[in-house]
Amino acid sequence: MEKRVIGILLTLLGIAGLLLGAFNFINGGEGTRNVKMIVIYLILGAVFFFAGVGLIRTTRDRPS
Repeated sequence: MEKRVIGILLTLLGIAGLLLGAFNFINGGEGTRNVKMIVIYLILGAVFFFAGVGLIRTTRDRPS
């Protein structure tokens, strides 16, 4: 059960990272710093999202 909770938290963090990267992409200005920030947010968001979804999918519920 704890792994499923961690998976949900990772998924929510991933969604937040993806949304933050998309928001910065839409409203961002020019410059190398902004591009690096967008790429980092999107990559970390995708990693957290897919790790969380994978953890949720592979964790089996056991009756207590």
